[in-house]
Amino acid sequence: MIARLAQIWRHPVKGHGAQMLEAVRLEAGRALPWDREWAVAHEAARTDGTAWAPCANFSRGAKAPELMAIMARLDEAAETVTLSHPARPDLTFSPDREEAAFLDWVAPLMPADRAAPARILRVPGRGMTDTDFPSVSILGLASLRALSDAVGQPLDPRRFRGNFWIEGLAPWEEFDWIGRRLRLGEAELEVCERIGRCMATSVNPETGKRDADTLGALERHWGHTDLGVYAKVVTGGRVALGDRVEQV
Repeated sequence: MIARLAQIWRHPVKGHGAQMLEAVRLEAGRALPWDREWAVAHEAARTDGTAWAPCANFSRGAKAPELMAIMARLDEAAETVTLSHPARPDLTFSPDREEAAFLDWVAPLMPADRAAPARILRVPGRGMTDTDFPSVSILGLASLRALSDAVGQPLDPRRFRGNFWIEGLAPWEEFDWIGRRLRLGEAELEVCERIGRCMATSVNPETGKRDADTLGALERHWGHTDLGVYAKVVTGGRVALGDRVEQV
């Protein structure tokens, strides 16, 4: 079966909403454009926002499950983001200029026993990826279906906050790509490492509630807690839904 690109997602504000795309233009050495362009540092963060920082510095679904129910829509020209959540009114704001409006909006979604959101950070052109290098993430829908069967319910791809979802692979086949190069549309990627998963994947993005033991199922059935792989963009170009995915 031919492997093809089935879904494209970006997350303009790290940990705060997902947006589905039909196409994107990748650039060599950079993350997916506008993916994790901003990140929400909490009050215990140890970063000044001048460089990349680990995810422990930021508000995210692993610690605040309600955040997983946020959807996002970015207006690239205006550099504004519209956030929606089943328990909150929609908010359209500029992450660079209207931080206070966002902090007021998100406060009711945060657990009382967690560090509160404090400020929005941006490192232009970098993207606050979960890796210490600019990366894109690639995941197999067959692997997602295998995990869904293991937990006994369909799992929404949004639980895994990936960029590119591929149809036409065998379960876990994407792990075999590590150290190899892929052609995806006009772009060429180098696959680097597996993606270790966290408690955010246990949360239903429709409700913001934990309802699946994803990590336990991965460990019991496959002896790991990984799903998907990180890759670097070697050669840029346009990538669109339906594009063929093949090893170079």
